[in-house]
Amino acid sequence: MHYAALSDRLEAGEVVILDGGTGTELERRGVKMSADAWCGPATLDNLDTLKAIHGDYIASGADIITANTYASSRLMMEPAGFGDRVQEANRAAVRVAIEARDASGRDDVLIAGSLSHMCPQVPGMSAADESRMPSDAAVADALAELATIHREEGCDLILLEMVFRPRHVDLLITAARESGLPVWCGFACRRSDDGRVLAFEPNREVPFVDVVMQAGAHKLDAAGVMHTPSNLIGDAIDILKDGYGGPLTAYPDSGYFKMPEWQFDDIIPPAELRSFADGWRQQGVQVFGGCCGLSPEHIRALSALKDT
Repeated sequence: MHYAALSDRLEAGEVVILDGGTGTELERRGVKMSADAWCGPATLDNLDTLKAIHGDYIASGADIITANTYASSRLMMEPAGFGDRVQEANRAAVRVAIEARDASGRDDVLIAGSLSHMCPQVPGMSAADESRMPSDAAVADALAELATIHREEGCDLILLEMVFRPRHVDLLITAARESGLPVWCGFACRRSDDGRVLAFEPNREVPFVDVVMQAGAHKLDAAGVMHTPSNLIGDAIDILKDGYGGPLTAYPDSGYFKMPEWQFDDIIPPAELRSFADGWRQQGVQVFGGCCGLSPEHIRALSALKDT
């Protein structure tokens, strides 16, 4: 299925199913995470496991599977000692996703390339101290490099993931748009102590609406909320709808991150996730999936939404 066919489905109001977590599923299956670049380097030595994960998501009903490129831009790989393998890792990540799609017999499955402004976590650095981050020029170059790989290797669209940092939002969307591929934007949120919906920025209170408006100045083919607890997504979607009128996506996380490992604590049961998704559907969401901590079992539960 070409992207145009998926676009037609969304235009007709149909439900589309995205896959679940890729990096956390690698971890769940015993793959060691990098202390500096999390799941990015894992592609290099775990192609069989990665292919099996993609295949399991397809078998669970996913219409879109995501290449393992969230944490493998040069921003992440080079400080971790893999700068000479950036191209190799990312091209392999897309190719193995395509191989899994081909092996499934479902030629209607699309391949998404994940693109994030994620930067290495520097110990002791607060969000307010941006002087220790890579320069804007370095960020732009790294994002453009990865977006180009997505296009050259045959991705059908780019998923912008964990979008929350105002400094890098424009750089991220520009790099994706210049690839020529459709661009879906996934915002990450948190709730303040007094109940407000904020962008995920951990040590600074950035109203979610501010990031939505900044991103909304660009052309987006779909937008939604991801890597966010299920009980916050509905409130965030209401805010997003005020600033964006296109197709809406929702793919929550469950558990929490403690570098370099995801903590699989109190993972939401698939039936409970489905209950939340019913509410998001009423809000106009059409694309459902999972982020960190969520598995093929969760995607199987969400797939039933296609029948409603």
